[in-house]
Parts: sequence; C-alpha cells; structure tokens
Amino acid sequence: MKASETIAILGAGSWGTALAVHLGREGHDVRLWGRDPDLVDVMIETRVNPRYLPEVPLPPRVTPVARHHTALSGAKVVVFAVPSHGFRAVARAVSAAIPADAVLVSATKGLETDSLERMSRVLEAEAGAGRPVVVLSGPSFASEVAQALPTAVLSASHSADAATFVQDRFKGPAFRIYVSDDVPGVEIGGATKNVIAIAAGVVEGLGLGHNSMAALITRGLAEISRLAGAEGGRRDTLAGLSGLGDLVLTSTGNLSRNRHVGLELGRGRSLDDILGSMRMIAEGVRTTGAALALGARHGIELPITAEMAAVLARKRSPAEAVDALMGRKQRAEADR
Repeated sequence: MKASETIAILGAGSWGTALAVHLGREGHDVRLWGRDPDLVDVMIETRVNPRYLPEVPLPPRVTPVARHHTALSGAKVVVFAVPSHGFRAVARAVSAAIPADAVLVSATKGLETDSLERMSRVLEAEAGAGRPVVVLSGPSFASEVAQALPTAVLSASHSADAATFVQDRFKGPAFRIYVSDDVPGVEIGGATKNVIAIAAGVVEGLGLGHNSMAALITRGLAEISRLAGAEGGRRDTLAGLSGLGDLVLTSTGNLSRNRHVGLELGRGRSLDDILGSMRMIAEGVRTTGAALALGARHGIELPITAEMAAVLARKRSPAEAVDALMGRKQRAEADR
C-alpha cells in the first residue's frame, strides 16, 4: 500500500492544479498554494480552479491556500509549479519555511533568462540547502493528467533515493513514472522542446505539409540533444520521454500553448496580439532567447532556435525563417 504524505504544491496554474488533483485522488493530503488570494477563495468555495482547469473538481483532500507558510507546514514533499520567470523569487521567499526533511520537486520546464540556469539549479541555490531536488518532466498536458488519462513521465535526481521516493508517492493507475539520474538531459529536453514546438506551429500555420513537420521535429531533436550534451546530459535520455516524447506531444498536440503561438505567427498575427489573448504562459517564448544564449556559451550551433528568436524579435517573417533554414549549407546528418 502506498504511503500517504502531506504535499505542498506552489503554483495554482494548470499544471500545479492538475498535480494537486492527481495526488489528492491518490490519497495524499495536498495543499495547493496560489499567488492570487481571490482565485484561492473561489477554489475554496466552488472546489474547482475556474481560471485554469474549470472542468475538473478538486478532490476532498486538496486544500487551496493563500499563504505559503500554511502550505509548507509539515510537508514531506514541496512541488514548485510556478512559471520560470517567477521561479527564483518564489523559491527564495519560501525557503525559510520549508521543512528540513522535505524533498523538493521542480515541475517547471524552462531556463532562467538572466542566468541561463536550469530550474533545479535555481532551486538548489535558493531553497535547497543540502536537500535533495527532483525534476518531474515528460509529455504531460495538464488537463489530461487531471482527467486521469494514461501519462508517463520522469522523476530525475542526482539522489537515487529522492527520485525513487517521488516515483513511489506520485505514481497512480494512470500516471506511470520512470526514474533517471540525468538531470541536465531531462531539464534541457523539457525546456527546449517548447522552442521547437513554436517552430512546429509556424510550419502548420504556413501550410507547409507533413514532410516539413517531420523534418523539423527530427532536426529539432538533434538540436536539443546537442545542447543537452553540452550541459552534461546523455543523448539516450533525449530519445526518451523527456526528449522525443515531450517534443512530439508539444509539437503536434492541440493543447500545446507553444504550438498555438507558432500556429498564429504562421497565420500572420503579431506576437503581442497572440500573447495578449492567452490566459496561460507559453514558456517557449522566453526560453528561445535563453536557449540561444546558452548554446552560444557552449559554442553550440542551434539554427532552428536562432530562426525562431529572429521571428519572435520581428527580425524575420516566419516564411523568411523557413527559407533561411532550407537554404543553409548542405551537411552530413550526424554531428561530428
């Protein structure tokens, strides 16, 4: 029988709420912290998150809270599910209140734009203090997890005990978890697939067909693998759930926010107009510049990322970016 734990989830967006629903359904006592007290009040009253997952009721063992001290008191697991641009500030603000024996989980896919750090490194710096940090990542649309549709993800950590602990506590009949010790590979895969997903949306928005989509996803995976390797990740990791799996889902799934951004760019809408009409954050918009800068730091060529950065900065049109990629010098497929 699976042990029941007190679990704090910081971030009441779609992913944080979906994890709360899943963990509450599995018998854990979950405290879901939201930054917006008005939203928390509504969740308490209606037992749904009307802003992000209105179709899924919160299980009885999920308690929405507006104070992080309340969420963290006695927690054995603390999950950070906040956007990458606010990740460090939240980790710093709550660090003193985290129980000493708690396992920290990063459920955020992105890179910090200033430092270019992965989220686990930010968490270690701001709240770790010797605590184990686990990365939860993989192909997982929030609404499907909340609806208990079959999903498989990774629990990655430098601590085998911590990775296995999260695997055991988070698993469920429709939520399968594999463990990994390749933290950089898992995080780079989870972050940079969002960039390629924007490009995939562009391809679809321009009506370029299935051949180009297959080429983009394949060469995008090569690009992700190259950067992950430079960060210390293993290429075999990128052939798994946190690489190929997440890339395919985010590049082709209708629920993908990053694909939506690219799709609308390809149809001629401006980035400001697209983002202004979206309720949730498309992490790939911020990650594109950070990934390109991280590639430059390592001396790694990232042609798709570079073209997407140019499109997002309005330096190229989507069609011009495609022409630039197709017109690059011919080369061998395998990296040397």
